[in-house]
Amino acid sequence: MRVENRLKRRLAAGERIAAAWIDFASPAVAEVMVHAGWPTVILDFEHGPGDQDTLAHLLRAVQAAGGDAILRVPWGDPVTLKRVLDLGAYSIMVPMVETADQARDVVAACRYPPGGWRGYAADNVRASGYGADPDYAARANDELLLILQIESAPAVAALDGIAAVDGADMLFVGRYDMAGSIGRLGRPQDPEALALLAAAEARITTSGKWMATVPTPDDTPISLYRRGYHLLAAASDVALLRDGAKALAAEWADAVAGASTGNHGDGTTG
Repeated sequence: MRVENRLKRRLAAGERIAAAWIDFASPAVAEVMVHAGWPTVILDFEHGPGDQDTLAHLLRAVQAAGGDAILRVPWGDPVTLKRVLDLGAYSIMVPMVETADQARDVVAACRYPPGGWRGYAADNVRASGYGADPDYAARANDELLLILQIESAPAVAALDGIAAVDGADMLFVGRYDMAGSIGRLGRPQDPEALALLAAAEARITTSGKWMATVPTPDDTPISLYRRGYHLLAAASDVALLRDGAKALAAEWADAVAGASTGNHGDGTTG
């Protein structure tokens, strides 16, 4: 098992990435999504129900299907980061980063010395193939893709300092939480929320960091890519199941109602 972060290489080559959320914490669902045409998936452990054992199975399923996984951790604490890195997650998203000091702490927790203070157990962890890759520790810092989420007005105010932190590769604009931080929860298209978004986009673009977000109904993927975004988190396993199930249930409800009344669906009866 040799660590090679294909996603980081694709970004460096100038590719635009479309990713799918995996909230069910199901390896089978993750595998289906990759085979269905979503080679990049975000394993959501902030709002999803996954645990450490589940994460290992999810990573295996995604990798076996030929995909790449981004792991969103529940928080940027060093214990969580150390454990998921050892399990073999090497594209990591950290929510609610609001200061440059917090960004530096996250980077340090994810990097082996001298770039940080990640604890060393490389010979025994899944990330190195349980020692099968003797060069893992020497390359781990460079292969890491670290994504910090900018999700509040204080984070936007501190963005220049956050973006300047070495090792913060991508900044993910959390538009819904950002709107909520100024009293516009659930209203990302409110004029004040849009002004805050524009300020975030301008600062990230100026910094040269990769930029990511979640599309809203008022922004097409093409318009966002043209605005400078490099990664969009679009599809969701929960939404696909929910919306597909609702649409099919409505179709069948109409069919059942038609059968019960003798209506053939073409305006005739009997």
